[in-house]
Amino acid sequence: MEKYLEKTKVLIEALPYIKKFYGKTIVIKYGGHAMVSDQLKEAVINDLVLMKFVGINPVVVHGGGPEISRMLNKLNIKSNFINGLRVTDEATLEVVEMVLVGKVNKEIVGLIEKAGGKAVGLSGKDAGLIKAHKKLAKNPEPTGEEYLDLGYVGEISEVNPEILLTLIDKGYIPVVAPVGSNGSGEFYNINADEVAAEVAVALKADKLIVLTDTPGILLNEKDENSLLSKASIAEVKELINRGVIRGGMIPKAESAISAIKRGVGSVHIIDGRIAHSLLLEIFTDAGVGTMLTP
Repeated sequence: MEKYLEKTKVLIEALPYIKKFYGKTIVIKYGGHAMVSDQLKEAVINDLVLMKFVGINPVVVHGGGPEISRMLNKLNIKSNFINGLRVTDEATLEVVEMVLVGKVNKEIVGLIEKAGGKAVGLSGKDAGLIKAHKKLAKNPEPTGEEYLDLGYVGEISEVNPEILLTLIDKGYIPVVAPVGSNGSGEFYNINADEVAAEVAVALKADKLIVLTDTPGILLNEKDENSLLSKASIAEVKELINRGVIRGGMIPKAESAISAIKRGVGSVHIIDGRIAHSLLLEIFTDAGVGTMLTP
């Protein structure tokens, strides 16, 4: 009897959140270990389908860095990174597009369909979804040029959400690969965190949820028990200035701040290594990561 009561409690706990988020749009940045482990992959897909069936509109923006690196290694194409961004020449761009659009995106769509949902895969090139221009990186070295050319790495100029709104209205889960176009035939590889944030802003999303390989924002990166469960923009800025937030967490935090300032209700940086972390973050009181608010 006890186990049945526990299951009932879980459902009852979720009810106010289902009511609260019914009809709302939530953008999910899907990346990290949750894209590699078959078990976690299945959990994420089931979470997305469940969200759709209870009236929430999930929109997925995915990464694919490890898959790209594997394919480049197979083809003996060397990768260079500046400030965490992959320098992208023509040969690399071809592989990036092949992997993100032709492999990863299609796999996610197929898994959603298999789980009983309806999904459409697209890249930022489709229907003018993401317009981008060349991104320059600040030179990490004190000598030489102030900015470095990253090749076909893009910075977002504009997101046209019309195609996404149409798909949402028709009951589909849009799955977006982070590739954009300048409108004149040139394509760009774009950081998936940036794409997710800009898509969330364009859709006026209630939430942006970022799946990572960390528990969230830690006050001490060596102690997972130092998780910051909730923080304001001002608190996050202070943590960046103090060097508490550093490395790969900085661009995620900065994208989150930018999204919230421009109307996204909240941003959640959560542990994608936990099965069903999406459901736990959305439908439970405790959550499983860091929630950033205005």
